[in-house]
Amino acid sequence: MTIQQLHYAIAISETGSINKASEILYISQPSLTSAIQELEKDIGIRIFERTGRGVTVTNDGKEFLLHARHVCSQYEQLVERYEHGENIKIKFGVSTQHYSFAVKAFVELVKKYDTTKYEFAIMETKTKDVISDVATLKSEIGILYLSDFNRTAITKLLRSNNLEFHPLIDCQAFVYLWKGHPLAKRKSICFEDLAAYPCVAFDQGDTGSFYFSEEILSTNEYPRMIRTNDRATNLNLMVGLNGYTLCSGIICEELNGDDYIAVPFRADEENPNSAMEIGYIARRDSVLSKMAVSYIEELEKYLSGVKRGRGAVGKRKSGGKGGRK
Repeated sequence: MTIQQLHYAIAISETGSINKASEILYISQPSLTSAIQELEKDIGIRIFERTGRGVTVTNDGKEFLLHARHVCSQYEQLVERYEHGENIKIKFGVSTQHYSFAVKAFVELVKKYDTTKYEFAIMETKTKDVISDVATLKSEIGILYLSDFNRTAITKLLRSNNLEFHPLIDCQAFVYLWKGHPLAKRKSICFEDLAAYPCVAFDQGDTGSFYFSEEILSTNEYPRMIRTNDRATNLNLMVGLNGYTLCSGIICEELNGDDYIAVPFRADEENPNSAMEIGYIARRDSVLSKMAVSYIEELEKYLSGVKRGRGAVGKRKSGGKGGRK
């Protein structure tokens, strides 16, 4: 088994095609096929199933590729550091559901470092991509939430990817609206109040399911639903169509201003409330970097202020442009 073979296998899994992978890798298709066959023979498992439409990764292959990505990432770091000296930039990445407090903590982290010496990245993305990014080392930290509904499914997925969830804060559901919404001045809002307005939700892609939804109470009946994949579009629809979404109610005013508000959600018999447990995920087998530890400290610092300000459940709070949760 060689590093080159691992790179080949990863490229095929990402493209879903030996032909496409051979083009990217600048290697002939027969040579690539031969290299993968030798690799599979060496390790004693089938990594790929060949079909007329391309290749698919086997269950054994999924586990193998998870380790292969980890090995290749570590190898690349070694090559960068010891072939090119100490002038490389240290990298740190975060993948997150759409939480403005996660961005705020990231801002405070970056302020502590010389960005000419460090490379930072933060991705607001789909729930499954948050998990995948941390599992494949694209990001060191992921931010998402668990609830009574999604906990079993998400925890199982984390476990299969050798990831662990660490809780940060518990929240009840809030209705997120723009300040000119007809319901904006209510002390609380129930689903019956929202029946005439569209719920704006982040699309979870082809693999989307209730379990991956960013919006709490995703199994409830929404007579009007609009899906987006962009924060700005989400907010524009909230203004233009009097849309709303359900969220944690944690809004970073410092970054966002006061164009939007979060009103407590009022449960009823058909639509009970559900607590959100927001936390971060990280790999079980990795020691967190200095930057990861510092980022988590910034998260905890900001959220501890939220806890003090709202108690365990939370008070109505205003937010703004670009903020959502």
